[in-house]
Amino acid sequence: MNYSRGSELNKVKYDCHFYRILDFLKHIAIIMFMNKNVEQTCQQLIAAFFKAYPNPKLQNEVNRIMKRFDALKIPMHGKPGGWAGGIIYAITNQGQSPCGIPGVLNKECEDFFKVSMGTIHRRAYQVRELLLST
Repeated sequence: MNYSRGSELNKVKYDCHFYRILDFLKHIAIIMFMNKNVEQTCQQLIAAFFKAYPNPKLQNEVNRIMKRFDALKIPMHGKPGGWAGGIIYAITNQGQSPCGIPGVLNKECEDFFKVSMGTIHRRAYQVRELLLST
């Protein structure tokens, strides 16, 4: 009788671990799906930004970085506008003291990307760190 009860306990433990693993895998799938949506929206925002504020040289550099991040599967959690603005801001100010995006006021930048400049600055810092580490 004890063996029967012990096997039931092991089954419960096994089921518990199985459901934990299944829950974890669902969570990863959701994150991957959300990351893909953020990335696509980010790319759309970048394209719209350069349509509104043309700068072919900067656009080519930003597109190159986006392809690099996509190839490396860099996770982009959070608001797409923060990432899009942060990438543009980081590339614009690469190798110099941050001074904004040429031809665009901070208020225009906030309105365009629907995030605060603080968010854009944080994402720009993350982008710079990622560029240095990859």
